[in-house]
Amino acid sequence: MELISKKSSISKLTLGGILVTLGVVYGDIGTSPLYVMKSVLYGNGGIQTVSEDFILGTLSLVFWTLTILTSIKYVFITLRADNNGEGGIFSLFTLVRSRSRWLIIPAMIGGSALLADGMLTPAVTVTSAVEGLKLLPAFHELFGDNQGNIIALVIFIICILFFIQHIGTDSIGKLFGPIMFLWFCSLAFFGVINLAQNPSLLRALSPHYAINTLFSPDNKLGFFILGSIFLCSTGAEALYSDLGHVGRKNIYFTWPFVKICLLLNYFGQGAWILSSKSNPVFALTEDINPFYQMIPHGMLVYGILISTLAAIIASQALISGSFTLVSEAIKLNLFPRLHTIYPSPSKGQLYIPAVNRILWIVCIGIVFYFQSSEKMESAYGLAITVTMLMTTVLLYNYMLKRKHPFCLQLSCLFSL
Repeated sequence: MELISKKSSISKLTLGGILVTLGVVYGDIGTSPLYVMKSVLYGNGGIQTVSEDFILGTLSLVFWTLTILTSIKYVFITLRADNNGEGGIFSLFTLVRSRSRWLIIPAMIGGSALLADGMLTPAVTVTSAVEGLKLLPAFHELFGDNQGNIIALVIFIICILFFIQHIGTDSIGKLFGPIMFLWFCSLAFFGVINLAQNPSLLRALSPHYAINTLFSPDNKLGFFILGSIFLCSTGAEALYSDLGHVGRKNIYFTWPFVKICLLLNYFGQGAWILSSKSNPVFALTEDINPFYQMIPHGMLVYGILISTLAAIIASQALISGSFTLVSEAIKLNLFPRLHTIYPSPSKGQLYIPAVNRILWIVCIGIVFYFQSSEKMESAYGLAITVTMLMTTVLLYNYMLKRKHPFCLQLSCLFSL
């Protein structure tokens, strides 16, 4: 009874509920500015080759992806498909499994892709954050450009992250909300001070820039650029999966703030790219990350520190989410029974040793194999896309079952 009342109080629109939502729900999508624009530049030949029209189109694609895919599909539509207040792909499957037996296939594929996301997120986000150290002169003088030092530090952080799972994260989790609030405010601040130098980039809100870029010769990847763009919506699935932990009202209230902070940062990165593309200093630099480059030099240490903390929080959310996902799969007889530990009396706090070991081993293997964040991003984007596609299949069947308006069915079907 105490657990139920505690969950109910968090689900209400309160300051505590808002902070918990910022810390639990948005870690993954909140760290996407670390690698989205970097991935776009990497796939199109570097900073020197991009034009103003290309940057306008990229920003337009990011804006409309966040609007259509995250805001409309997940926040406006998918959050309404709750199973007694619970969300996530297996909760959605529970709601529609009576329609047809074959729906178990997209549920299992989507669940598997979410587990892959739990393995890839710590690798990508922590590596992207720690790579900012290469911009510090003191770090460069001590260790040079050797990526091996970055990899060693990333593995050290990841090992600690997985080794502390057995003690639970209830007390640590209370710090997540304030840290993520500071992170989003920092994203907005860094974005605004750069966007102020080129406010005309706001015209990228027009969708015709996005459409033109998809067919433009400046875009060397063609439609495959969407693989990099979709990375900005990573974590959208968490909006739905964490519905039962924070409640719909808290997500509705906090998402506009999060979206504005993300967009300001993306537009600030676009402004920095256009102001620096002709700078000869960057002509010989291959792995440029606009996120770190646009931070004022005096605040770079702070930027690296807060981004690393945000990356750890994002990783923690996906690891905990993986435990919950496997637990739900066991209840549906989709996964063999595993030893489960409850390290805290709080609802949702569980630890599955076997899953933790597998996630840790695969995550370390991913870091060793790919070595740098830009080489991990394609696999990361694939896992996200597959998860969203499977959710779309289940959500469309849910709408057919509930006889939702045809326009909502179409918007769901064509939002990915």
